[in-house]
Amino acid sequence: MLKVLDGFMDAAKTYTLFDYACLKIALITFGILLGVYFTEIFLRYTLAIWTVFIVSYAWIGYRTLVAYRKR
Repeated sequence: MLKVLDGFMDAAKTYTLFDYACLKIALITFGILLGVYFTEIFLRYTLAIWTVFIVSYAWIGYRTLVAYRKR
């Protein structure tokens, strides 16, 4: 399993900006599709989903704007 993950990480190191854009678009559209098909299930967990989003967004913002600048 670690070899597979290492292979993914090595491949990601060679991604271009266009590759990352395609990855993000694919993930966003997959999330939209899940939301469309499972609307009734996710409506009950709206607060939890917002909480996960805000925490992860804050973490990425911190890592991008604060932590990496200290290096």
